[in-house]
Amino acid sequence: MTTDLLWLGALALPAALCAVLLARGGDRRRTAAAAAPLALLPLAALAVLGTGAGSGTGSGSDGLVLVDALSRPLVLVATVLYAAALVVTARAGTPGAVRLTALLLLCCAGNALALLAADVVTLVAGCLVTTVAVGLMARLPAGGPARSAARVHLALAVTSDAALVAAAALVVGAGGGRLADVPAVVATSPVLVPVVALTLVAFGIRAATFPLHGWLPLLESTVAIPVGAVLSGTVVKVGLVGLLRLLPLGEVALPGWGTALVVVGLAGGLLAVVPGVLNDDAEVSLGYSTVGQMGFITVLVGVALAIPELAQACALSAVVYAVHHGMAKGGLVLSVQIWQRHGGGRLRGLVLAGAAVLALAVVGAPFGSGAVAKYAAKRTLADGPELAVITVALPFVATVSTLILVRTATILRRHVRPGPVGADVGLVSWVVLCLGGTVATWYLAGRWVPVLSVPALDTVTLWQATWPVLLGLGLAGVGAVAVRAGLVPPRLRAATVPRGDLVAVLGGALDAAAAAHARASDGRAPARAPGPPDEPV
Repeated sequence: MTTDLLWLGALALPAALCAVLLARGGDRRRTAAAAAPLALLPLAALAVLGTGAGSGTGSGSDGLVLVDALSRPLVLVATVLYAAALVVTARAGTPGAVRLTALLLLCCAGNALALLAADVVTLVAGCLVTTVAVGLMARLPAGGPARSAARVHLALAVTSDAALVAAAALVVGAGGGRLADVPAVVATSPVLVPVVALTLVAFGIRAATFPLHGWLPLLESTVAIPVGAVLSGTVVKVGLVGLLRLLPLGEVALPGWGTALVVVGLAGGLLAVVPGVLNDDAEVSLGYSTVGQMGFITVLVGVALAIPELAQACALSAVVYAVHHGMAKGGLVLSVQIWQRHGGGRLRGLVLAGAAVLALAVVGAPFGSGAVAKYAAKRTLADGPELAVITVALPFVATVSTLILVRTATILRRHVRPGPVGADVGLVSWVVLCLGGTVATWYLAGRWVPVLSVPALDTVTLWQATWPVLLGLGLAGVGAVAVRAGLVPPRLRAATVPRGDLVAVLGGALDAAAAAHARASDGRAPARAPGPPDEPV
């Protein structure tokens, strides 16, 4: 019970500070906002110490929180990313920085609550808090594109939460209130099919899984950069944890559902290259890179659903991959703001080096965190001979990521503020994120998840991690030469994909409905009778 109180107190601290910041207070609010990252220290300390940690993928504890090999590393990643986002937000000093800081704290509390939930009701509560926080942050930017993106997110978030509430009701009704018991309960329950279907909808949307993935790049293109960092780095990981908690993994073989999930994951991982390259917005490209990487993770979940014998190894591999991606991708999104601020000064070389480390980690280059995560996944899938086609296709996800990140780099070349800017706390926190991401993944894979092994530094292993990246660089080089030589038709060079691709249709429909509602409201407004002008107050 004492352990539970420690965790609940650590979760309550950012929520309480959020309430303080949203109240009126002038200078005191700005001072409290500057200290906001410190409110996450208790969460980070408890994750590092492993307070209350069980073993395996479900300790079966009767406590209020579930600290295991799934939740513990993801909570640590979340606290690190939110702290970095809070530091960058405070350094920006914009008029809405205090409100954005409060909402980031609220989102962190909901995010961590969902990751640590020990029962179905708490999982639902954490997801709902996260939805509210993200929805409010999506409404902060002004302008039509931001409103359109916020509408799309709200529509899909409501769909996700409705499916989650329905699945939770079925699970609890079947006797699976505790998350540690859910897989076994669902596997033997008559509500197996609806629970699996609802869970895939609810957390597939949250994990930005194809074909309902478009909300993520659409939203990242309009929200503040620190918000985009936590969206790609940790908010979408709630979708992964939800799938691992509510699906009957390891209890029953569901080859049909598993195969469908593998196909959807591969489609998202490979097709992300088209909208990721055919746009002129760095944040959009980075959002599609996340869609591709989450497709990789979805494949692992699909295999676990189809082959119970591989469920535990697939789940742990997915978590290691999520840890790697959260640290590296969150840092890479923050690199956009760091580059815009410091890319034109004497620290340009440092920023380029840090961004290169993060980019190489994301694509899975040797010695990076991505190499560790992908090696763990490959070793897991190698135990299933029938998975040969998947193991052949998955490396091309790294090629897709390479192409997208090359495109992102070409876009960012033109977005640098002139003039020298010295080092500041935002830059320092970002550098720590760059260095810590790779080291943390190697450590977590070797110590916190001992069932997995880290890659050996032999020639074959290094080449397997290298060739997909080289292929991506080669294709990008060929494309650049073709464009400069005039071999690409002008119409193809000017081709773009609407932000959000498939959900752009939903966005257009919602915009049209909003416009029609506005016109109807104007028509219902009572006409004002002519009269003398108003007198000044």
